[in-house]
Amino acid sequence: MSAVNEADLRELEPLYTRPESLTETPMRYCPACTHGTAHRLVAEVLDELGVRERTVAVASVGCSVYAYEYFNCDCVQAAHGRAPAVATGIKRVRPDSVVFTYQGDGDLASIGLAEVIHAAARAENITVIFINNAVFGMTQGQMAPTSLPGQVTTTTPRGRSVEQGGHPLRVCELLREVEGVAYLARRALGAPRQVRAARKAIHKAFEAQLEGAGFALVELLSICPTFWHKSPLEALKHLEQAMVPYYPLGEYVDWRGSAGGEE
Repeated sequence: MSAVNEADLRELEPLYTRPESLTETPMRYCPACTHGTAHRLVAEVLDELGVRERTVAVASVGCSVYAYEYFNCDCVQAAHGRAPAVATGIKRVRPDSVVFTYQGDGDLASIGLAEVIHAAARAENITVIFINNAVFGMTQGQMAPTSLPGQVTTTTPRGRSVEQGGHPLRVCELLREVEGVAYLARRALGAPRQVRAARKAIHKAFEAQLEGAGFALVELLSICPTFWHKSPLEALKHLEQAMVPYYPLGEYVDWRGSAGGEE
């Protein structure tokens, strides 16, 4: 084997090894669910920043409730929607800790919306990882605050009606107007280039916390083939053709003053 090939293999090695910040527990998510991708990205960033041993993850209710099984750091379970409040308490009592919440759209954008808005307004120095798959996953596919107009769910069998169910919430656009937000970005877990951009955004969100800049949130557009009633390939196509146009990707707030578009 040539020296060049050996160098290439060394560069690729992190892609084929388990990050230290992930446990060896097999994931129980549905096939093709991108929660696993999000977990790996967060774990890689924690390893890269060297903060695993002082990190505390706060999982809320929904598919995100399983997070504490997979992150190899201290974890706390919060009541439905209350993860930002729990994270606030931990960070204030132990300011040297790196604290992040891991929440889905049914949790954060519904019962937990007030919690995340007020945590942002207070400039709490925490990081929020927000998974938006436009549906309640754990409770079998009901309409979420982020479900698209016309989207068929178990509670909207004829498709979401804006007249009856209102408009989907765009969380990044909402939080962009809140003082106290240091970093705010929306990325997608679809094409490889999008996943790379998501990793960079997660890295910046944790950097904001380490620098004491204030509240940081990364929204990750995710797929749910099971409750979108699509094959994995169809779900990825739906993500690109329906989710991304409705939820534009980009950096919405950057405490360093360099917020830009999709990378």
